[in-house]
Amino acid sequence: MSRSHPALTFAILALSAGSFATLQSLVVPVLPVIQQDLGTTTSGATWTMTAWLISAAVATPLLGRVGDMVGKRRIFVIAMLAVAIGSVIAAVAPSIAVLIVARVIQGVGGAMFPLAFGIVRDTFPAHRLPSAIGALASVMAIGSGLGTVLAGPLSDVLGWRGLFLVPVVFTVSSAVLAMIFIPESSSRAPGGINPWAAILLSGWLVALLLPLSTGSQWGWGSPLVIGLFIAAAVLLAAWIAVELRSRTPLVDMRMMRLPSVWAMNAAAVFVGAAMFAVFSFFPRFTQLPTSTGYGLGATVAGSGLLMLPMLVTMAITGSASGPLARFVGFRAQVIIASLIIAVSSVAIGLFHGSLFIVSAEAGVFGLGLGLVYAAITSVVVQSVPATQTGVASGMNANLRTVGSAIGAALMTAMVTGAIGSDGLPAESGYTDGFVTAGLLALGAAAVTVLSVVVARAKRTSAEVGAAERADEVPEVAPAEREPEPVLG
Repeated sequence: MSRSHPALTFAILALSAGSFATLQSLVVPVLPVIQQDLGTTTSGATWTMTAWLISAAVATPLLGRVGDMVGKRRIFVIAMLAVAIGSVIAAVAPSIAVLIVARVIQGVGGAMFPLAFGIVRDTFPAHRLPSAIGALASVMAIGSGLGTVLAGPLSDVLGWRGLFLVPVVFTVSSAVLAMIFIPESSSRAPGGINPWAAILLSGWLVALLLPLSTGSQWGWGSPLVIGLFIAAAVLLAAWIAVELRSRTPLVDMRMMRLPSVWAMNAAAVFVGAAMFAVFSFFPRFTQLPTSTGYGLGATVAGSGLLMLPMLVTMAITGSASGPLARFVGFRAQVIIASLIIAVSSVAIGLFHGSLFIVSAEAGVFGLGLGLVYAAITSVVVQSVPATQTGVASGMNANLRTVGSAIGAALMTAMVTGAIGSDGLPAESGYTDGFVTAGLLALGAAAVTVLSVVVARAKRTSAEVGAAERADEVPEVAPAEREPEPVLG
């Protein structure tokens, strides 16, 4: 019997996942301060983000699978404690090397996202599941944007070291509450973890994310970057081959081939790229001085406030995704939301004459982002067995992370590749970047439409095949039938 009410379980999950999501973006605005305080280079400071990104990418699917096997709550608590430990070490780090180690430990907390969705599925009744998943996905998305808003004011009061201590209070509290009030999941995935599959999965993720995160510093045409991309492709192929032959695969390739799963994974890459391109460069864009001819001259705190409409609209549409599904299916929501993201991204790139205009455009962007986050997650969670929820949603989150790295790399290349005579980015760099983000969002809509077409074609083919098999058995007239055997 459950020891908790679903609403209490949701509150605990939202508190912990929201805190971790905030931590992701809380550090980005203070990287220059960290660089100066620890006496490191720009490359060294950037590694605090790269280390976290790679650690989270590796831990998310692996611990998601472990949670499916041994219990989602247990691994969820471990992930939260890892965040707390890493945060404390980061807050007192005497050097950039120690800070990078701390960020690796924090990255283990990325596994709490798929585990949280798995716990929701185990806890909530079927009729409330879509709303709960949508609301939790919305909390996570809002947390990612909230860090950018809060970083400036909090760092002024607490310093950059204090920023790392903020999540500790919430994660430790959430871990204790989870142990007391969240029941352990009763469903368990059979089998174990193929060590070769785990090694190869970690290998291709590291080989892919490392050049995507640091390619602009090493040079996109450098032998190291090209070699890592080639290694990623080889390791990915080897990983798929091992998984296909494994009796107990880490990631079931049959599950990954489901139209609803592969389409949402592809959509996650496109959405992640569009989202991070806007999230990471929108504040910088608005902070450019008016002397550039297109800059808006916003302060650090002011640029964060310009993102508040985005956070509000994300909360509204993310929470509305579940109830809306009774009228508009989740796949249709992904398509509609992707189009909204595309239009708003292009609008930011082309029409940015005032603070009010860009703030309104950011609000429209949030409408699409909140809806697409919730809808993608709902499709994935409800398309796989309960025993594969953790690893399925973990891979989806991972691919969104890959997309984020791609979006950041593309945006960085475009902005830094167009420098004006004053040494600042030219307007064309930002325009091209935001328009590209819009095109990436269209990619999410396209793959979703394709998956619907494929699913309908398979269903039609199956129905035709069944009809043909029925036609192969001719109707035999009573006089032509063989006489029935006589007993006796």
